[in-house]
Amino acid sequence: MKTILITGCSSGFGLEIARFFLDKGWRVVATMRTPRNDILPASDNLEVLALDVRDAESIRAAIEAAGPIDVLVNNAGIGWMNAVEGTPMETVRDLFETNTLGTIAMTQAVLPQMRERRAGVIVNVTSSVTLKPLPLLSAYTASKAAVNAFTESMALELEPFNIGSGWYCRDGRRRPASATRRAAGSRGKAGFRHPIPTSSPVSSVPARSHRMHRSPIRPTWWRPSGRRPPMPLRPCGSLQARMLWHLPDKAGVGQGSRRP
Repeated sequence: MKTILITGCSSGFGLEIARFFLDKGWRVVATMRTPRNDILPASDNLEVLALDVRDAESIRAAIEAAGPIDVLVNNAGIGWMNAVEGTPMETVRDLFETNTLGTIAMTQAVLPQMRERRAGVIVNVTSSVTLKPLPLLSAYTASKAAVNAFTESMALELEPFNIGSGWYCRDGRRRPASATRRAAGSRGKAGFRHPIPTSSPVSSVPARSHRMHRSPIRPTWWRPSGRRPPMPLRPCGSLQARMLWHLPDKAGVGQGSRRP
């Protein structure tokens, strides 16, 4: 039985992801700052743990209690909306401490066991505001954009150890880390190995980042015609949870496919 540890499960996407993987028969380690046993269905496969991603001792205790972890979903985060001038530096530090440094700390905590097994998947939940600038969200966007960059660079280190990684936007858009791209010959073909498979219910939806549209390397959910869907994808939390289904294959790492 595979084990998935999810941070920030008290509400929202983390809660929906936990519910979904419980339904699929996984062992789910649902973490939150204040543990609650009444928000998830009772199950022998469920373990609710206290976790504050800003506290090193809390992280150590949670990882030790969780045991072997096949998939880590870094979902815990906080939001903020205000102009730069009206945002206290204390708030900015809190945003980065939770959204960015908490993600890095959790990743560091699980990597030794994944590296030893040479298997595992790490999914970092970010935000669509990192793809299109919006006013009043500068501090929050910076904390999430840092996670995107961290994930992309980290994948270069993890690929030799067969550990999959990628970041996932909160509005349903997905992006595997660039280190999992595979060049496939002189015709410009490419393959992707990533935590989200082509069998996803929304696998035909292309990424919305202009950089990806211009790249000769196409994600596995790119339509052959290159056309975008008529309306942007904005799924509810339960659909986002389904999009994370089948993260690992039998070896513990998600697999992509080759397309022209």
